[in-house]
Amino acid sequence: MSGPSRSTLARRLESVEDFSEPSARLEQYLTPAELAAHLCHLAGLQGDLERRVVDLGTGTGMLAIAASLAGAERVAGIDLDAEALEIARRNERTVAGGGSPSSGAESRDHRIEWLRGDVSRHPFSLTDATVLSNPPFGAQRGNRHADRAFLETAREIGSVSYTIHNEGSQTFVESFADDEGGSVTHAFRAEFPIPKRFEFHTAAQETLEAEVFRIEWSSLE
Repeated sequence: MSGPSRSTLARRLESVEDFSEPSARLEQYLTPAELAAHLCHLAGLQGDLERRVVDLGTGTGMLAIAASLAGAERVAGIDLDAEALEIARRNERTVAGGGSPSSGAESRDHRIEWLRGDVSRHPFSLTDATVLSNPPFGAQRGNRHADRAFLETAREIGSVSYTIHNEGSQTFVESFADDEGGSVTHAFRAEFPIPKRFEFHTAAQETLEAEVFRIEWSSLE
């Protein structure tokens, strides 16, 4: 499958609209365009966009839209937040459609399917999807290991997954994969800039060192 270059993909994704009223509890931060482009370009090179793609906790749709732009024909994004999904739909029309809300994406045969729902109680009856996810990092009180539920669903519905985690997550992710019959095939670090948006933020912008993992999952019996 051939798609746009990583740099072209990143440039198009830079116009993705951010959360209008982000939730600290849900740890809503916009996935960086460069990181989304890197992840989906890699997925294209691995042939992982040829199967159904599911973006868990899609937020404003960054990863789902990136996958669609990179060549995936069957893409779904699921999130709890109805307002975020409205932004995601708008982003699909403007970004995937080439910048105009009334062009491109509306006439495509493979528009993205946006679903409101809980990642841990999802509606998917799949076992061979490519799962993309930027789950909560678990930085907020009571959210420790919030990314575990996303990995559990990725294992349930996916044959391969790409997930973004907080720095220091490698041992946890590799251990989870080993326990669940998966194998980490790619792991890399990526910068994750976070602008000041909540009262507890003290700097105008912080840059986290995120960790990204590609996991191949064995078939469920």
